[in-house]
Amino acid sequence: MRAEIASLPRRTIGANGVGRVLVDIEVANNDDVTRARLGQIRPDQVRRVRLKAIADSGATKVVLPKSVVKTLGLQLTDRKSKVTHADGRTAVRPIVAGAQVEVLGRSDVFSAIVEPNRETALLGAIVMEDLDLLIDCTKNKLIPRDPNMMTFEIE
Repeated sequence: MRAEIASLPRRTIGANGVGRVLVDIEVANNDDVTRARLGQIRPDQVRRVRLKAIADSGATKVVLPKSVVKTLGLQLTDRKSKVTHADGRTAVRPIVAGAQVEVLGRSDVFSAIVEPNRETALLGAIVMEDLDLLIDCTKNKLIPRDPNMMTFEIE
């Protein structure tokens, strides 16, 4: 286990006081997933990576380590994002498209911010909302709001 992952407790508190929970995720190249579904490649040819992620309701987007982006062959978009780290540092980072993220058996496709020196992924509030997942601070884990199905409010 890499030093960054090994040093993370099961639940950590961010600089802004927001609870954060460490979870296992799988990220795949969605273009590969589509090609496999169409029979153009074998399912075992889909580029996938399992890694640790910090689910943080104080963050917004998916952030992936540059090494994972490279392994998956995710394509850079022409967009960039200004990011603010918990310690107040800011930077401009590239964005990739087509990251299929699976957490607790739920998955969807997201754009992701690329962070060059990360070893873990980051799952922000938008991802958790889209997958209908909640941080249970009393049990220090990520949980589905309804374990049977995703539930969304519509008008």
